[in-house]
Amino acid sequence: MIKTDIYGGFPFRLQSCVWEITLACCFNCAYCGSRGGKARDNELTTAECDDVACQLAEMGCRRVSLIGGEVFMRPDWEKIVRLLTSRGIKVCIITNGYRMTPELIEALRHVNIESVAVSIDGIAEVHDPYRRKGSFERALKTLGALTAAGIPTSVISSLRADNAPRLMELYNVIKDYQIFAWQLQACSPMGNAGNNALDVRFDAAKVISFITKTAKTAPFIVGAADNIGYYTPGEENLRGVIGASFSGCSAGLSSIGIDSVGNVRGCESMYDEHFTEGNLRERRLIDIWTDKNAFSYNRNFDESMLTGKCSGCEHGTVCAGGCRSYNYFTTGRLYENCLCAKTINI
Repeated sequence: MIKTDIYGGFPFRLQSCVWEITLACCFNCAYCGSRGGKARDNELTTAECDDVACQLAEMGCRRVSLIGGEVFMRPDWEKIVRLLTSRGIKVCIITNGYRMTPELIEALRHVNIESVAVSIDGIAEVHDPYRRKGSFERALKTLGALTAAGIPTSVISSLRADNAPRLMELYNVIKDYQIFAWQLQACSPMGNAGNNALDVRFDAAKVISFITKTAKTAPFIVGAADNIGYYTPGEENLRGVIGASFSGCSAGLSSIGIDSVGNVRGCESMYDEHFTEGNLRERRLIDIWTDKNAFSYNRNFDESMLTGKCSGCEHGTVCAGGCRSYNYFTTGRLYENCLCAKTINI
């Protein structure tokens, strides 16, 4: 049962969490932000995950997205899902779709999952070189199997210089699958992407234009993630939900990230020790969350911190400079976004 008084009047309430339950993965993608591949030696035990799930529920967290690595490579993934859903928390799983089996599909049908998101970044000649040969076809097979089983399914695409101009090719393939949404997000130059010096630059205005046009007739929701934008004409339709304009980075304000050894960050895309606020093996989540010095980059934000073309922007008090993670890993300037397309005529 959620303890409604656990915050003791503290103004910031936890609503969502992205939880990396393992770094084990069947891939070692060239742009993986967490450098997934091999599980850490000291990943949280099942009992520790039970305690984390309990703490999230006590704090009133409404939704958890489970990520890896590859979630399904953790043997107790199903139990972790149940630990969350049994406490009233909605759960989404993000997967590369490579290891999906009939047994996994059957398990997913019975764990009260909210949805499964499959990562697909382009047609085979774009997708496979960054992962492994045949991974695109496996991902499509997973889409078909999930939707046939009645499991709500979406697609997530991470955009770089090479695949952003070819979105229509991918759309023409996935439009025939019964998915409910397609989310486009910018690939951040962190982890493997940074090490491999991948070119992640793309024309945000063209992507926004693609979303705006495609969403009108697509058989599913098409939307941009929070690291693409901001406040161009049609912003209220860009995020996949009518009227859901970007309202600033939520890291440490209403959301957190937890990694597989219990480190807590405002966002799991802020994959740098600089943003670690504490560890769940050392402190309770409520104590980390309500620490007066935690998540200061967002909790202490004011408009005067904005730099570059974000400084003086009419939407600055709301947008707050866009995605903190993307800002940090692209320019190192937290309050200035290089993908803001507001000043570009689209």
